[in-house]
Amino acid sequence: MMGVLNHLSTLLLLSLLPPALSHVVKFSDVPECKEFFLEETTPNLPGILVDGTVKDQNRYKQICQKFKYTKKNVVYEIYMFATLYDTTNRIPVFSAYTFTGVGLSEKRPDKWMIEPQLDGGVDQVMSLEEDRVTYTHQAVNQDYDIDGNNKKVNKGHMFPKAFAHQPVNQNSTFTLTNAVPQVKTFNEGSWGTMECKVRKILLKQCLDNTGKPKAYVVTGAVPSKSNTLNNRVNIPDLMWTAYCCYNNKMKKWIAQAHWSENEEEPNKKVLNPHTLADLYNMLKQHYPGGDIQVFPEQCPKGSSQKEREKSREREVGRGDVSRKRLMKCDEDCKCVSL
Repeated sequence: MMGVLNHLSTLLLLSLLPPALSHVVKFSDVPECKEFFLEETTPNLPGILVDGTVKDQNRYKQICQKFKYTKKNVVYEIYMFATLYDTTNRIPVFSAYTFTGVGLSEKRPDKWMIEPQLDGGVDQVMSLEEDRVTYTHQAVNQDYDIDGNNKKVNKGHMFPKAFAHQPVNQNSTFTLTNAVPQVKTFNEGSWGTMECKVRKILLKQCLDNTGKPKAYVVTGAVPSKSNTLNNRVNIPDLMWTAYCCYNNKMKKWIAQAHWSENEEEPNKKVLNPHTLADLYNMLKQHYPGGDIQVFPEQCPKGSSQKEREKSREREVGRGDVSRKRLMKCDEDCKCVSL
């Protein structure tokens, strides 16, 4: 009898642990997934991800985001981007992706998808929620439907729709493992406008040898201590993003970063660009105990004042640009002046 009870206790304990993703142990295990990181090098965040190894593998899950679609009666399953997901806070730590241009805008879906394997599913592609399935280790649409208006937040992309090239790529960004509860005025204000300014830079300055856009981007969120959506999903304190690319005209690598608090903001707020060195110093306050690195060494950290000024010029141009900077953009980067 005692043996049976011990066996049942073990089964109960195992059922409470988040399952491993069967097709991903490391980002490096999937060749297509490694391509989302410059030189196949993942970010370094002390206590979370160090030298490509997740420190707490029960909590943090590496997801190679796989999307299924049909074209001309042929079914495709394609890896679209990579996410490190926090199953305790039910938000991503970051999403990493490549920017390869923009195309025709696809209509926003009514419901966002989930990652089946985070909660015992066997399907390796993102999918819509299933009835009668409890999703313990990730956010669901109902979290936002029930409490989104009360908390004045909506679903904030890590990999934004406006940065995805083709309609299928755009559709793949609508998975809740790629979203955090983002304060609406922030998401629809300075953050959205910044994304569109950065998109212009990537289109003009991040061109490869064939003249096509190519940049590496990582976007992350720093969780709050206790602020939650629907008593389940962490509402992060801060969001950050950075890109690195090779500028074929200048024959050198360029990089830039942005971040801001996830809070109510006044109209006409502007997010100023920062260097990677600035970003790393800021992130050290939230991830102490080791070196912070988002990109490999060829991406300039830009620690000097002169390099900071160059970074700013890339985004806003030279001279008096105050009128150019005051604008508001939607998720498709259709902007209006304020």
